[in-house]
Amino acid sequence: MRGLQVSYGGSVRAVRDISIEVPESGVVAVLGSNGAGKTTLLRAVSGCLRGVGGRIDAGTIEFCGDRLNGRSPAAIVGAGVVQVPEGRQVFTRLTVDENLRIGAFGRKDRAEKARTRTRVQELFPILHDRRHERAGLLSGGQQQMLAIGRALMAAPRLLLLDEPSLGLAPQVVTQIGHVVRAINQQGTAVLLVEQNAAMALGVAARAVVLTVGTVSLSGAADDLARDERVRELYLGGASSPSDLDGQLAAVGGDGVRLGRWVR
Repeated sequence: MRGLQVSYGGSVRAVRDISIEVPESGVVAVLGSNGAGKTTLLRAVSGCLRGVGGRIDAGTIEFCGDRLNGRSPAAIVGAGVVQVPEGRQVFTRLTVDENLRIGAFGRKDRAEKARTRTRVQELFPILHDRRHERAGLLSGGQQQMLAIGRALMAAPRLLLLDEPSLGLAPQVVTQIGHVVRAINQQGTAVLLVEQNAAMALGVAARAVVLTVGTVSLSGAADDLARDERVRELYLGGASSPSDLDGQLAAVGGDGVRLGRWVR
């Protein structure tokens, strides 16, 4: 993203002159309070602004050398950029298996789809165990796993995650961090929007902080985790360096087999 500006209704400026680069196979975290422009940023990348009355007024969005500005959401998914929206928006009346099949809609190669399905099952064994159940019967953590798994079925090269820890218990948030790291280790780049700074900074290599639609801080995730302004606003302010190291280490380890921890 270079010089990105986004408005709603032609008058409300939500994002101002934002430039962010996600390296290939990297993880970049976007932090900020409610209303900072984080979700707007992801909508701009995924092409979903028009549906909520938004538009890109200036700047460019490029992915692997191709310009995404003006392309439809379906075309952007086809290019390899897939978003997991805030709020675990699964199809609650469909089964887990049907939700995953929808994620692969448009992919023609059956062998590739089967390999992707195996990848999702390895990441989230609980989804395989409950594949015939309606998604609405899953716990909040399991629905988040399903939302991520459905996105992975589209074989993204860049995964956009919007507040994946929202409303989940602390132990589940830690596991979400492991999920993000495991996905990245398998070769998928991630742009992670989060209010849970400890989780986000524990898995990201770089991070930016948005304040009222502009980038107020950016740099290596480890450096921002120890920045007094970030600690005060997003990490509780009272964390000692050793306490903070413990929070970050909890989500910064290697990926493990997941899925059976949310019942």
